[in-house]
Amino acid sequence: MSRGAPDATTVARWREDVVFTESVRGCEFTFHTTWGIFSPRSVDDGSRLLLDHLDISSADNCLDVGCGYGVLGMAMAKLAPQGRTVMVDKDFVAVDYAKANCERNGLSNTEVFLSNGFNQIPKEYKFDLIVSNLPAKVGNEQHYLYLFDAFERLNPGGRFVVVTINGLRDFISRTFKEVFGNYDKLKQGKTYTVAQAIKQ
Repeated sequence: MSRGAPDATTVARWREDVVFTESVRGCEFTFHTTWGIFSPRSVDDGSRLLLDHLDISSADNCLDVGCGYGVLGMAMAKLAPQGRTVMVDKDFVAVDYAKANCERNGLSNTEVFLSNGFNQIPKEYKFDLIVSNLPAKVGNEQHYLYLFDAFERLNPGGRFVVVTINGLRDFISRTFKEVFGNYDKLKQGKTYTVAQAIKQ
């Protein structure tokens, strides 16, 4: 092995779960994550910005698209205890961790599916609130699919709330208006923008 490579003890430690506890919207959660899942050592700034500007009612039925290890969905499940929160991700490792994190944190009003976007969510499920920490590099086609599918799955008056890097801000503004007929910028920070569209 070349000089500078990690030793066997370090490699073994990397194979163990990354575990941390953080407060999100006034609720304390313990998260187990692993390398290869987005932001494995702490709640990322984009997700925290979205949650800080998210209006949610206690009976909302919620959906987190691209849930990772579960930050957004778990927070919504806690804030909407009388509703159902569904979480989906196309990465089976993320889905396994999200399911386990819900169980560890005593969240019984959640369901987690392995799904490419919306395609594995039961057809009869409708939502009051859909959120996503939209990745920048999936391409415009995938973003449009998310928008059209979110519109289809929302109840009348339902909201689609996303956080993106600021470089996508103009694209999101335009496409929200195209698909939903409206766009509202909830918050723009140094790096991220939180935006909302309503199904009218």
